[in-house]
Amino acid sequence: QVQLVESGGGLVQPGRSLRLSCAASGSAFSGYVMGWYRQAPGKQRELVAVITSGGHTDYLDSVKGRFTISRENAKNTVYLQMNSLRPEDTAVYYCNAYRATMNYWGQGTQVTVSS
Repeated sequence: QVQLVESGGGLVQPGRSLRLSCAASGSAFSGYVMGWYRQAPGKQRELVAVITSGGHTDYLDSVKGRFTISRENAKNTVYLQMNSLRPEDTAVYYCNAYRATMNYWGQGTQVTVSS
């Protein structure tokens, strides 16, 4: 069993930055594929960024060059550095841990980009 707790969301002006953190409890964190998803009002949840156990990363096209996902296995934590934020980045951001048949979600953290 893995529990995920996100933090770092908030209200920010366009062009500014935020860093989200996701702290995982439980064992074998390093073996999980970790991802950040987001869901805006009235829209489906979408994958924003993913990082494998080996450190390979991939991103949603609209955030490439602006967002960076990273993980610190010693701290059981995954991060999402978000730069040059846009109003269309406004959403609830969720942390996800995936491994084989196991799939876990955090409770989400709100990110609002507005002037």
